[in-house]
Amino acid sequence: MNKKAFIKSYGCQMNVYDSARMADVLAGLGYGKAAGPEEADLVILNTCHIREKAAEKVYSELGRLRILKDQRGRDGTPLMLGVAGCVAQAEGEEMLRRAPYLDIVVGPQAYHRLPDLLARAQHGSAIDTEFPPEPKFDFLPAPSVPGAVSAFLTVQEGCDKFCSFCVVPYTRGAEFSRPASDVIDEARRLVDLGAREITLLGQNVNAYHGAAPDGAAEWGLGRLIRALAEIDRLARIRYTTSHPRDMDDALITAHGVVPQLMPYLHLPVQSGADRILRAMNRRHGVDDYLDIIDRLRASRPDIALSSDFIVGHPGETDKDFTATLDLVRRVGFAQAYSFKYSPRPGTPAATESDQVPEDVKSERLAVLHDLLEEQQRSFNRATEGRVVPVLFERAGRRPRQVTGRTPWMQAVHVEVADANTGASLAGAVAPVEILAAKTNSLAGRIAA
Repeated sequence: MNKKAFIKSYGCQMNVYDSARMADVLAGLGYGKAAGPEEADLVILNTCHIREKAAEKVYSELGRLRILKDQRGRDGTPLMLGVAGCVAQAEGEEMLRRAPYLDIVVGPQAYHRLPDLLARAQHGSAIDTEFPPEPKFDFLPAPSVPGAVSAFLTVQEGCDKFCSFCVVPYTRGAEFSRPASDVIDEARRLVDLGAREITLLGQNVNAYHGAAPDGAAEWGLGRLIRALAEIDRLARIRYTTSHPRDMDDALITAHGVVPQLMPYLHLPVQSGADRILRAMNRRHGVDDYLDIIDRLRASRPDIALSSDFIVGHPGETDKDFTATLDLVRRVGFAQAYSFKYSPRPGTPAATESDQVPEDVKSERLAVLHDLLEEQQRSFNRATEGRVVPVLFERAGRRPRQVTGRTPWMQAVHVEVADANTGASLAGAVAPVEILAAKTNSLAGRIAA
């Protein structure tokens, strides 16, 4: 009987990509995909450490899975449990101490070693949270299972920025960029498997500096995107997440000259106050950020912008928060994410004495969220009555509904005549007239 594995992803798109690659590794060991833990022989939680209390949420989930593992043991159908990703990297041996029933603990740079870990786990818990000297990508099998219309592709990992609030440099390691030829080859395979859109991933994706195919130099992200745009049947290219420090001229120019590069950019700024940006160790100022925005809009006038904001970073005053609101109004975001600062053990900001009270953080977050949500509604309303190209991805939740995305990452729902029509649209880019706009999605109809 074939074995089955269930992998649950938490957090960022990179974890979704990592989970897919772990599934590729496990497929080589005879593991098919399980729909849920109940039908799996192996369950892996691929974890994220960015959000508050991330580790506790993992332990809570493991507690539920332990009940299933014990039941399966009594039934004679053993279940193996593993934790991967950034919580595994951060917790390490502590995770095995708190959850001794775990079979595997593996960090995000070592999941290519799953075959060895599974073999070792037959004789007791196995752990690997090392940063191996060899890139894991050199040992991963090529994607072979037909995938979604929109696919992720990791081109860069790790971070050398050491923002005061962030654990990523400690859980993902130093910046590493894959050779351009490897990225292009994987992109071609993804297109052959059905992808029409590829999102390039990295902790600092625009810090990409991979070896050129001829080995004579390094390519930046702008040059890599130009090469990917030459792949036949690849209709759309996106990238995330970027750092303002790494938005160079070549990448900004690519937004204006590469049609496949979508006019949507997620560029986290975190705060609109220079004093707080210095405390965050962001190494860019408000004027630097606004200059980048102006240059992007000069290169691609219809570009839409998204960002991340942290409110209540240690030392943030009312004046600092007002500066953040001013920046939001100055830029105008199509979408953005806002969070309350929460301390991460081991990061410099966690030890600062001037922590902002929780009630103040909550009040500021509500004000910022309302402003960002209104900007998103306004951006979506501006599409009403327009005809825009939509890449259709899958069936919608309702009968005869199909779902896709505009170039600006807006979800679009369209009613079609029948299921066959909906199926024929999957993977196609079609003109859609936008009939109505909501905060998080658009409704439209196929245009003549």
